Amino acid sequence: MSGVKTLTVSAEDGESRLDRWLKRRFAEITQGQVEKLCRTGQIRVDGGRVKASTRVAPGMQVRVPPLPKSDAQAPKPEAGISAADAKMIQAAVLWKDEHIIALNKPPGLPSQGGSGQGNRHVDGLTEALMFGYKDRPKLVHRLDRDTSGVLLLARTSRIARALSEAFRGRTTRKIYWAAVAGVPAPKMGTIRFGLVKAPGHGGGGEGEKMIAVHPSKIEATEGAKRATTDYAVLDALGSRAAWVALVPITGRTHQLRAHMAEIGHPIIGDGKYGGSGQENLGDGWGAQLGGEISRKLHLHARSISFDHPITAKRITLTAPLPDHMKRTWKTLGWSEADVPADPFAEET
Repeated sequence: MSGVKTLTVSAEDGESRLDRWLKRRFAEITQGQVEKLCRTGQIRVDGGRVKASTRVAPGMQVRVPPLPKSDAQAPKPEAGISAADAKMIQAAVLWKDEHIIALNKPPGLPSQGGSGQGNRHVDGLTEALMFGYKDRPKLVHRLDRDTSGVLLLARTSRIARALSEAFRGRTTRKIYWAAVAGVPAPKMGTIRFGLVKAPGHGGGGEGEKMIAVHPSKIEATEGAKRATTDYAVLDALGSRAAWVALVPITGRTHQLRAHMAEIGHPIIGDGKYGGSGQENLGDGWGAQLGGEISRKLHLHARSISFDHPITAKRITLTAPLPDHMKRTWKTLGWSEADVPADPFAEET
């Protein structure tokens, strides 16, 4: 591609994130390149500066500069998938039909590439998930690198748009499981702290960390967005740790991690939001249990329920716990069979 182009988002494209729209148009562009071009103002929408996550809709004008060639160290996915990675991502398939693929994403594997994410991520491994179809499946939503669990991919752009609309319309229901420091009280409640990105890009994680904002101060805080999380305590180990179910009513960055930390019960293994022992309730020992308990993040997207875009049937998928959480559950004497699939069902 030579020279600057101005492209119009078509009705067929529908509404989507800018980075996903660009990748459908330019298969060679990487996530890191999209973010850099947005950050430097080279990619613009209707003349304004944007982020990779900005949503574009039919009729919008997208300014696209000459695209850089992909780095030699970042080959196209089809050229860079090892047999081991292909086997790994295929083994993660939880459920699939001719329209949708659901993965049980392993912890430690990013959903997409980007700053600091490297080249090994779900989006870069989707060629191994084509299973005879002509197009690579498309991510519908994301999970943090260290969060495991259910992740949906769509086989076509039309299905991706339908599922994305369902997420925005909140007809899709996600339930997460987590082990947290201390035991929240009351045993069931709603967290309504707003969230705003920390300034800067320091080595301490600033710029990639969310700061909680009291609901009464959200309107007065620049950049703050409202966020809502329902929680329910499913079991506990005395006052030291609790097994909680979490439902993100909104979908903000690091929402569950930041919300649990803000109420004094950070998720076990969360180095970014765990804080020191003195900042936590319970026995005041922080977000590490010690002993045989893994230091990995104990946050898992346990289940998802959604209306199938084609059949209209309600689909509910459940992902088994990752190994490190299974070991923790066994050590603490918690059993998956002892709790309801949806502890909020009576409430809803």
